[in-house]
Amino acid sequence: MPAISHKNNTLTYKGSSFMRQRLLLSVLSSKPIRIIDIRANHDEPGIAEFEVNLIRLLDKITNGTVMQLDSTGTTLYFQPGLLYGGEMEHECSLQRSIGYYLEVLIALGLFCKVPLKATLRGITSNLIDPSVDHINASIIPVLKRFVIDDEGLNLKITKRGMAPLGGGEVVFNCPVRKQLRPIQLLDSGMVKRIRGTAYALRISPAIANRLVESAKGVLLNFIPDIYINTDQCKGKQSGKSPGFGIHLYAETTTGVTYSSEAVSKVIIEGVEPSIPEDVGVLAAQRLCHEIYVGGCTDSAAQSLAILCVALGQKDVSKLVTGALSDYSIAFLQHLREFFGIMFKLENYRSEDNCEVVSGANKILLTCIGVG
Repeated sequence: MPAISHKNNTLTYKGSSFMRQRLLLSVLSSKPIRIIDIRANHDEPGIAEFEVNLIRLLDKITNGTVMQLDSTGTTLYFQPGLLYGGEMEHECSLQRSIGYYLEVLIALGLFCKVPLKATLRGITSNLIDPSVDHINASIIPVLKRFVIDDEGLNLKITKRGMAPLGGGEVVFNCPVRKQLRPIQLLDSGMVKRIRGTAYALRISPAIANRLVESAKGVLLNFIPDIYINTDQCKGKQSGKSPGFGIHLYAETTTGVTYSSEAVSKVIIEGVEPSIPEDVGVLAAQRLCHEIYVGGCTDSAAQSLAILCVALGQKDVSKLVTGALSDYSIAFLQHLREFFGIMFKLENYRSEDNCEVVSGANKILLTCIGVG
């Protein structure tokens, strides 16, 4: 629980967990935050380079943001400025992928003063963050459900880049939309088709075909309508490091998208290199798991859907999700602290109330937006 200083309404937190959520909500709510004991007991104490990079990005899209770090880097004071937007370019830290930064821009973009056009450079796919493909297939469509007119809201990959050296580039455009509409997302529908993209950067293009074949080998047991294209990146479009990966997404009859992905490990001494067949099978199995978990968003898009419900008009919104991720649970707690919003959570049953929905247990989130 944060300690609230009533003197200037500053929220105080301890530790580095969920720092990105806290910075994001601080900008949206205009409430300053203080974070103490950042990795105080680690071998390398203090704020990490990728977190400083995120604060620089927030500084670029706001006016008048104040940030203070103590000499050890373990205490951060962040006072957000006015959310402005505009055109900007940003070199993302190579410790995380572009997706880590893009998720923040997607959450903030609609509320800027002028339309946002952001060019981000760095790693497009890694092992920990949602890739740019994943964001394009699952997270952007969730945002589009909350705005009445989504013209101009798009994300384009101009170059791909793998860890450790990156070299990727994406362009994100977001119009200004101050009003989010209340929604009732209760029916996830049935999976009707599976699509995807396999890519191999700075290595033999045949590897992309091996990824496609192995993923299809798993998925054709469930559904016949599968098409996975190969993205043959050449020259500067293929970044600075070798690697390969595959992104898959399933579309349902009601327009819900579930995504999964798998990428090769970074080639370094002592680490066994990834085999394309294993990577393809892993992505396919992860997609099957996402479909089983179900809900009206996939797990990567849960927190954005929750945020849009909370910031919507003063009307009741309902959203059915699969099991909440740890990130989403923390997000619900932070929303209560920054905006005073409480969600009602209950197990979801289908309309006739006797039959439990297929797949894993579903959760129904109900909330009245802050307007």
